[in-house]
Amino acid sequence: MKKILLLFSLLFLVVPFLRAQDFSSVPLSDSLFARMQGLSYPKGCTVARSDLRHVRVLHYDAEGEVHKGELVCNKAIAQDLVDIFRKLYEARYPIEKIRLIDEYSADDEQSMRDNNTSSFCYRNVPGTTKLSKHAMGMAVDINTRYNPYVRKGKDGRQLISPDNGRVYADRSKSYPYKIVKGDLLYRLFIQHGFRWGGNWNTMKDYQHFEK
Repeated sequence: MKKILLLFSLLFLVVPFLRAQDFSSVPLSDSLFARMQGLSYPKGCTVARSDLRHVRVLHYDAEGEVHKGELVCNKAIAQDLVDIFRKLYEARYPIEKIRLIDEYSADDEQSMRDNNTSSFCYRNVPGTTKLSKHAMGMAVDINTRYNPYVRKGKDGRQLISPDNGRVYADRSKSYPYKIVKGDLLYRLFIQHGFRWGGNWNTMKDYQHFEK
């Protein structure tokens, strides 16, 4: 009996105890919604507050440290994200930061430069008048600096975002936080019905998963 109790004690030391709130999806609180005003939820935003969810998760970084993460997304994908990030956490898949994009003044470039993972931000697709999937909260950008958006401009030059992710546009190299077709993160998102920007033909958005 003592050996069994000792085994259980050691197990709890090795495997962190997870609480319900460590991986959760809840409606936006008044304080969070107020914080988003004029930032990720600007004046004229057509997405109803009731269609958004506040997702909280735990995640490991590349050094093996555990962090609390949070993002806002559409309620249609909220449980998908809770399930995916839980499995990534259990497998210790590295994600450096998952912070509200409002911490970056809802500036997507700033968020990407900091390798932040985020979802909802009411904005257009860069260079167009078309709303982004992020405007609906139906897309997630993950480990953004190391998995940049890449396309060719009219002059033939590569356009890369974020600008400090240029070296990571070369997908032949190995480095931390790189998303690879077929890896655990890719497989989980595809299993949950998401599309990966790394599979696109006319451009590549290696950080991007959308429904």
